[in-house]
Amino acid sequence: MESKVVDAMRVGLRCLMSTCPSTKATDDSQRLYATSSCANVPEVAPSEAPLSDMLVDSFGRFHNYLRISLTERCNLRCQYCMPAQGVQLTPNSELLSHDEIIRVAGLFVTSGVDKIRLTGGEPTIRKDIEDICLHLSGLKGLKTLAMTTNGLVLSKKLPRLKECGLNALNISLDTLVPAKFEFMTRRKGHSRVMESIDASIQLGFQSVKVNCVVMRGMNDDEICDFVEMTRDKPVNVRFIEFMPFDGNVWNVKKLVPYAEMMDKVRQRFKGVERLQDHPSETAKNFKIDGHAGTISFITSMTEHFCAGCNRLRLLADGNLKVCLFGPSEVSLREPIRAGVDDAGLREIISAAVDLALPAPEAIVPLDS
Repeated sequence: MESKVVDAMRVGLRCLMSTCPSTKATDDSQRLYATSSCANVPEVAPSEAPLSDMLVDSFGRFHNYLRISLTERCNLRCQYCMPAQGVQLTPNSELLSHDEIIRVAGLFVTSGVDKIRLTGGEPTIRKDIEDICLHLSGLKGLKTLAMTTNGLVLSKKLPRLKECGLNALNISLDTLVPAKFEFMTRRKGHSRVMESIDASIQLGFQSVKVNCVVMRGMNDDEICDFVEMTRDKPVNVRFIEFMPFDGNVWNVKKLVPYAEMMDKVRQRFKGVERLQDHPSETAKNFKIDGHAGTISFITSMTEHFCAGCNRLRLLADGNLKVCLFGPSEVSLREPIRAGVDDAGLREIISAAVDLALPAPEAIVPLDS
C-alpha cells in the first residue's frame, strides 16, 4: 500500500508542477513583471550536513526549517488578508490532530529540521497550543521553537508557553496608531498587542521580532516610527514588502519597495549599518547606532531569496507546501489516515522536497 501511495504522490506532483494553470502569468502581469528564471539560480550548498537526503532538493538546498500552520482560524480580519465576513474554513475533521502534528514534526526533526515555527491563522487560539509546544520542544535535535502571532491574546499565555519550550516570537503589528489598527484589522486590541511585545521582552525570549507589512497610503508614513521603537526595545522590527495579489492579477499600487523604505530610514537616522546575513536568511538586517534593537527588510517582491530558501510549510489540513510561490502541495494527512508507516511518509516527503524549485513563478518587478 505504501509504495502505491508514494507512486501516486510522485506522479501527482510532477503533473501539478507541469500543468497547474496558476504557474502561468496573465497577459497583464507579463507586461508589468519579468518572471525570475530558476534555470539560472545557482545551487546552494547546505550550511550543515543533513541527517538524511529526505530534506535535500534537486538544487542542493537543505530544508531544515519547518513552518506548521496549526489552524486556519484568526481573531482579526486584516483588510489585506481576509474579507470582513471571514473565509470558508476546512472542517475540523480534515485538519491535523495534535498527535498527527507531533508525529509529522518528529519525522522532520529526526531528518534534520532544527527550527519549527508555529503559524496560523492565529496559533494562540488553538486550545491545545501549550501541549503542542511542550511535545515539540521535547523533540531531540530541535534548537528553535518559534511562533508567529498577532499578539492579541498572547500576553496572558506567554509564561506557560515559555515553560513549554517556546523560545522565539514574531508578533505582527502594522501600525502604532490605535485607531488605524482598528481600521486595518476590523477589531480593537492595539494596546493588547503592545502589551504582548513588552511581556515577551520582559520574559527573556531568545528572539522577539515585530513584523510590519508596509502598504502605500496606509502605514508607509510610520516606517521611521517603527524604527524609533528599536531605540529602547531590544526587538527586531521587520518591514515586509506587501505582496499585492488580487485574484489573478498582480497590483503594485500599494507596494513600497525595499529601496524606498531604506531611503526613508537613512534620511532620518544616522549610523545605519548592514549586518552579516545567514545564507538562508530571508531578511536584510541592519543595526543603528545607539539603538537596542535592529531592523530588517523582507524583499519578497523586489529581490527574491529563492536560492537560499530552506523552508517547508505544513498546512493545517496536512498538506506539505514546498514553495510559498508555487502551486505544489502534497497531502500527508491522507496517507497517515490510510495507515502508511513512517518509512512510507519519509518517501512521500522526500519526493515532494526533491521537486522543490526556486520559484519559477516568483514574479519580480522589471525595475527592481
